[in-house]
Amino acid sequence: MKLLKYLIIIILLLLALYYLTVYNYNTMAKEAKPFIYTSVKNTPTKRSALVLGCSKYLSGNRINYFYKYRIEATVQLWRAGKIKAIVVSGDNGRKGYDEPTQMRDDLVKAGVPSKYIQLDYAGFRTLDSIVRAEAIFDLKDYIVVSQRFHLERAIFIAHEKGQKVLGFVAKDFANTIWAKRMRRREMLARVKAWLDLKVFGVEPKFYGEKVELNYRD
Repeated sequence: MKLLKYLIIIILLLLALYYLTVYNYNTMAKEAKPFIYTSVKNTPTKRSALVLGCSKYLSGNRINYFYKYRIEATVQLWRAGKIKAIVVSGDNGRKGYDEPTQMRDDLVKAGVPSKYIQLDYAGFRTLDSIVRAEAIFDLKDYIVVSQRFHLERAIFIAHEKGQKVLGFVAKDFANTIWAKRMRRREMLARVKAWLDLKVFGVEPKFYGEKVELNYRD
């Protein structure tokens, strides 16, 4: 009887986890949809953009197209005059690995003046990047740049923190094995985001001094 009882409990827990996973994935997608833009022309003008980081290269020194397309999307917004300053947020948590500096350098190569780019070295997770955007860089009403599946979670976090944000979609490559793998990971990431905010009250790993952005005229 004890074995049956434990088996029932395990099944119920698995069902609850499955429900929470699917519910969160669909709910975040639905709630974020009105705030996500795919056309530069239709994207409202904001003072600043937050670019969510990732590694530029995959194993074997292959280019990470998630990274490449986020940089390209940010450049599009800049050239169209939709933003006046940029914060690049990513991981710089170990020696020799520096996402923000790489993003800054590639934006500069594409024609964005470096004085209008600020680096957030403590964007270890999406939650850290979003919370620090306001806490450190005083961003409250801005554009987040990433792929759609990532934007949906980022917008959820931002809205939970009382921020007004829009998402601009960087190009995706939906039919690749890598992209499908990322989406499977995203389902669990959304559960974690919900638990972090609704249950555990998780805060960024680091805060720090305020940083003032330079805005182009």
